[in-house]
Parts: sequence; C-alpha cells; structure tokens
Amino acid sequence: MNQLEQLPIPLLQWFQEHARVLPWRSDPTPYHVWISEIMLQQTRVAAVLDYYRRFLDALPTVAHLAAVEEDTLLKLWQGLGYYNRARNLQKAARQIMEEFGGVFPASYEEILSLAGVGEYTAGAISSIAFGIPVPAVDGNVLRVVARITGDRGDILNAATKARMRAALLETMPKQFPGAYNQALMELGALVCLPNGAPLCEQCPAASFCTAYQEGLTGELPVKAPKKARRVEKRTVFLLFHGGRVALRRRPKRGLLAGLWEYPNEVEAGPAALEAWGVTPRTLEAGGAGKHIFSHIEWHMHALLAETADDILPDGWVWADGRELEEVYAIPNAFQAFSDTVSARLRSSL
Repeated sequence: MNQLEQLPIPLLQWFQEHARVLPWRSDPTPYHVWISEIMLQQTRVAAVLDYYRRFLDALPTVAHLAAVEEDTLLKLWQGLGYYNRARNLQKAARQIMEEFGGVFPASYEEILSLAGVGEYTAGAISSIAFGIPVPAVDGNVLRVVARITGDRGDILNAATKARMRAALLETMPKQFPGAYNQALMELGALVCLPNGAPLCEQCPAASFCTAYQEGLTGELPVKAPKKARRVEKRTVFLLFHGGRVALRRRPKRGLLAGLWEYPNEVEAGPAALEAWGVTPRTLEAGGAGKHIFSHIEWHMHALLAETADDILPDGWVWADGRELEEVYAIPNAFQAFSDTVSARLRSSL
C-alpha cells in the first residue's frame, strides 16, 4: 500500500481548499465531535445540521445529556433513526460523569470504553479533539483506500478493515491526525463517490490512484452482497377520538425498542380493534407506506377509525397535535402517515 505514503501532502492541501464549513469543525471540542460523529452514522451531513444545533441548544454539556429524561432525548433524536444511538449517548454520558468525574476522557483507550463508541468514533474523537494519531476508518475511508491502493479485499470483512487501518496508521502524518482523518472522510464524501461514479478529475490522488490509473473505479471497493431483506406486511391503525390520536409504546427490546408508535400488527384487520377493546364509530382506509430497515421491509397499509369512546388498552395514550410535536417521538417508519394524522387532528380543532 505504498500509494498511501504519497497521499498526505496533496490530500491535506486539497482539504485546506475544499473542506466544508461545519459547526463541529469550527468548535471541535470532544463533546461536539462525539455528538456529530454519532449523528452522522448512516445519515447525510446536510440532514444532520439542524438536528445537531437543536441537540446542543437543549443539551450543551455531557452533564445535561446524562441527566435528561429519556423521552426528551428521543424526541430530540426524532428523525435521525437508529434510536439506540441516542440511548448509548446517554449511557456514555453517565459513564463520563461517574467514571471520569464529568470530564471527557482524553485517551483513545478510554474513549473506546464508552458505550456505543467503536474504533471509528474513538479514532475520530481522539484525532480531531485531542490530536492523537489514530485512524478513523469509516465506509468513505475504506472506499478511498481500496481504490487508491487497488485492494480487492471485501471492505465489509474485519480482516480487510484491520489491514487498511494498519496501513493508515503507518502512513498518517503524526502532526495533523485530525485534519488527515477528516480529509479522508471528506474526499470519500465529495469526490471518491460510491457506485462507480467518482469525480476522479477533481481528486488529489488521481496521479497515483490504482483504480483510476487502471480503470477499476467501477469494480472497487469490493463488497460482499447483502442478504435479501425479509418483507413484512403490516396494518397500521390510526385511531382518533376528541382531537387526539392513539399511541402505544413498543417493547423495550427489539426493533424500534421503547419508542411510541401508531398501533400496528402483521396483516391484521378490523378484528384487532375488538381484541384491544376499541370500538370504531367509523372505519376507512388511511393510506399506505413502506419503510426499509437493515434486515426487514415493512409494507404498510392503514385503517383510520374514529372511536366511539376514549377507552384504550393499558399503557396506550391519547396524544394531541402539540404532544406529537413536543413530547412523543414517532419513528420515521411511520412518516408516510404523518400528514394524514396532522390533517385529521387539525380538522378536529
């Protein structure tokens, strides 16, 4: 992987000219870098910016994050998905308060010990906030390294990741580790794009990139095909009474654990209402939607009912429009029905 030895100077020069202005780069405290990196997992930068600002306005320090009520935390996270990331943030914040006296740990090993923090996130915080020369290897970086070096290893394989991480550790500029890691990520995000569509003419590594020189950008990186997702057909029940909509909390374990949702079941019909002790006064179709998780697809259709009374199963709640906006975090899985619910609640005012 001797091509990586040629990368630091042109890459850092490119980054100095082309780096996006981002709030966590402007003020790279450990807390700010940590929050941004967790938010950015499986989420685009543009989508994160407003969430990041809102989150820090509400929870400006580790102590605030450790103390906040979980429902408030999840409401702040609503729209980002993968809610266990938020729960792990709070677990880690409580670790920092209890084990490190409220001071963010300053070594790679200690940062790696925090809940929800893996090698990538620990590397990003360590290098950007503390100047520790360790790599931060995410999907963007793996793609860049595979193309530049011509590595045909499966980048989803742990051995391939370890090999690339070791090569980056050996060749990274020790005096600029944070800038170098961010430059690698930025190159993958802006230039060395996935799916065989990189902007090679804009790349500072074009003159020594194996994939570009040998016409392999469509073949690299190598990734083993994912297993097909299981499709699950679900009926979503949009139940209304007195200008409010019914919500229930999901189980504490499993998919969307502990979040509030519109009641739903696998391929259920109106008989489910009877089983719940809910009496519909009217019943009609309420639209359809689809949501893709990593391993499963929900294909949903909704039944919309105005109930004859306000009786609900234990643990369920009625929520009005303000409470949906400010209190209850509804997963993105049900986004397809949000306009229908909002319009119905407005019409009841």
